[in-house]
Amino acid sequence: MLKLENIYKTFNIGTVNEKRAVDGVTLTLEEGDFVTVIGGNGAGKSTILNLIAGVYPVDQGKILLNNTDLTPMPEHRRARFLGRVFQDPMMGTAATMEIEENLALAYRRGRMRGLGRGISGAERKLYREKLSTLGLGLEDRMSSKVGLLSGGQRQALTLLMATLQKPDLLLLDEHTAALDPKTADKVLQLTEELISRDHLTTLMVTHNMKNAIQYGNRLIMMDSGRVVVDIRGEEKKNLSVRDLLEKFHIENDRMLLSE
Repeated sequence: MLKLENIYKTFNIGTVNEKRAVDGVTLTLEEGDFVTVIGGNGAGKSTILNLIAGVYPVDQGKILLNNTDLTPMPEHRRARFLGRVFQDPMMGTAATMEIEENLALAYRRGRMRGLGRGISGAERKLYREKLSTLGLGLEDRMSSKVGLLSGGQRQALTLLMATLQKPDLLLLDEHTAALDPKTADKVLQLTEELISRDHLTTLMVTHNMKNAIQYGNRLIMMDSGRVVVDIRGEEKKNLSVRDLLEKFHIENDRMLLSE
């Protein structure tokens, strides 16, 4: 489904602020994989997502999605293949537009635009049904401006928009980090339900080790732009935070010795 082949990215090349953010990452995701990505600040987690999305070009390497080479594509052309939810709840929606108008934009992602009527009755029915699955009562507020929603409601709506047209790959960039713990748990539950229901291939970046262990079928830990831990299946199910920290230190020490 997704292949990253020997990816490198360095920022501010030739200056005192030069920083190698991604250092030779090679990674393959199978269809339906739900991969959580953990690591400290500057580990390269969000940079990987931005490289896949086309926010930044890679310095070296290839990004393949369903055997399509995304590497030379600009960000707007990649958008048809990807769903994305950001850390900031304000980034994934248009605040001055109505809920149903935001959904209509998401519904048309990757499609040719014509001069037909804006939102049909059948579409409106679909949006109402989809919104009702969130359990937030938004199906009764479809004409409300999105800017009036709480952060949690807005992030849940963004998640629905990102998956309304099934993406080849769903990118979640610390999408609950700006929410209070109770709301974050609710959004994570919705996330798991949507991914499981639609069998979505997903990369979810998080700072929370417990969430990284609890969600998904595979866990990757990054450090200094490299993948230092990659755990899946039964091994992941039986993992604890202490086990994960021990693995990180063992793999990190091994990498340092190999250099």
